[in-house]
Amino acid sequence: MRGFTLLEVMVALAIMAGVILTVISAVNYHLSVAAADREETTAMLLARQKLGEMELAGKVEKEGTFAPERPEIRWETETTPTELPGVNRLTLTVKWGAGKKLSLVQYK
Repeated sequence: MRGFTLLEVMVALAIMAGVILTVISAVNYHLSVAAADREETTAMLLARQKLGEMELAGKVEKEGTFAPERPEIRWETETTPTELPGVNRLTLTVKWGAGKKLSLVQYK
């Protein structure tokens, strides 16, 4: 008698199914982490660009979007005074997706 028994084949298939499910879930998790990192990096770069634009223009805008390139990403600013005379805190918040946001703070 040569070959495998039905029990041996079923055990091998069960082990393979467990391994495949583990690999698929690990790949899916890492893809979602990479996508979130890409979104956050994009938001950070856009926020830095907007802060640079406002600094060059010499005026602070209140809110807007990054249209036409990224109309789904919104930004808003808030200026608050600090304890130091003549120094204000400028907070630029970038919002995208379902409640995701990132804030940059600059003192002027």
